[in-house]
Amino acid sequence: MADSRDLALPTGYTELLGELKNRVRAARTQAIRTVNTQLIALYWSIGKTILERQATEGWGSGVIGRLAEDLGAEFPDMKGLSRSNLQYMRSFAEAWPAFDANVPQPVGHLPWGHIRTILDKRLEPEGRDWYAAAAVQHGWSRNVLMNMIMNKTLERTGTAPSNFVQHLIAPDSELAQQIAKDPYNFEFLGLSGEVAERDLESALTSRITETLRELGPGFAFVGRQVHFDVDGDDFYVDLLFFHIEQSRYVVIELKTGKFQPEYAGKLNFYVALVDDVLRRDHHHETIGILICGTKNDRSVRYSLGRSTSPMAVAAYTYDKLPAEEQRALPDETHLTAALEWAESLDE
Repeated sequence: MADSRDLALPTGYTELLGELKNRVRAARTQAIRTVNTQLIALYWSIGKTILERQATEGWGSGVIGRLAEDLGAEFPDMKGLSRSNLQYMRSFAEAWPAFDANVPQPVGHLPWGHIRTILDKRLEPEGRDWYAAAAVQHGWSRNVLMNMIMNKTLERTGTAPSNFVQHLIAPDSELAQQIAKDPYNFEFLGLSGEVAERDLESALTSRITETLRELGPGFAFVGRQVHFDVDGDDFYVDLLFFHIEQSRYVVIELKTGKFQPEYAGKLNFYVALVDDVLRRDHHHETIGILICGTKNDRSVRYSLGRSTSPMAVAAYTYDKLPAEEQRALPDETHLTAALEWAESLDE
């Protein structure tokens, strides 16, 4: 069978290919925006219902907690239905009482994390609208948005963005990429958290120089999805680094959801595997770092208490290592910076 790469192409093929690529990109971007808009509309409607019930029936925090438990039981993949998130939904509906998903407005096109950031800053209505519009117009990441608010950009400029409408649906907007990274969208669609984890993994490795800088000095990148064959069983380590100063391998596993005890067991297995297959006599003991979206510290302590390998969960502890070596490894600030950089894709 002839190789299609050797085929003589008809006139205009290159231009047609470029046009079709643009169509695909535009359709994907629009699909992402549509999913996000539906999610934000859902959150606002839930918040509005909670506000109304609190006003008419005197709902307290206990009822909201029970509502979160029941919704979570029905939709276990959606961490966005937690009690704290329901409280944010209530604040969202209170801050934008006239929100309408069918009417173009800035806040409806922001990822939920951006909206929570704006709500946390307790701005006046004019300020909320201004920063929401600016974030959409300029494609600000969550970190940039936070810095703009903290630097009082509105007060310093005194003017609102003037070309918001033109930029709202731009197919090449960075904000569309950021919306695609938001794990809430994957959960909203009922997709596995692994989808979001692979996206986060891609972000961390696509610009590995910046990632290494955020992790701290001494790290060298070994590989992503590093394959190991154990008597016919295939295993893949999310990210593998080598710490040059300490002469040891560092295994990093990514989980976008809440910490589960079984994650520690899997990481312990990977650390032992790397130690056995890759570690040389002159290398120090391999360590593992598990990065989760959220964690219960007590669950982490129980999970790591009898682990046979030195590990950290979201930078929780390196207590199996000497103090000097602990200080040379990334602390929670470094890990958080690396992940926030990956999520923002703005630098």
